[in-house]
Amino acid sequence: MPRVVDDDDAEWDSEDDSMETVPCPYCRRQVPEDAPRCPYCHRYISDEDAPPERKPWWVILGVIACLYAVYRWTVG
Repeated sequence: MPRVVDDDDAEWDSEDDSMETVPCPYCRRQVPEDAPRCPYCHRYISDEDAPPERKPWWVILGVIACLYAVYRWTVG
């Protein structure tokens, strides 16, 4: 059975061809220019788009130890 092409499909194809692409800085594949993440390697294209990183465990543990020391000092 032949595929029926309507106007929406033709418009979609023409939009897809005119989309500008740039190479991913990590995997070098072509990705859409306005994409925040690479669809192939799933890394963020720019640092501004990436979510903030978690604090290292030793920083969190140090803050907790300092708060405990202040608590013990004030309670006596």
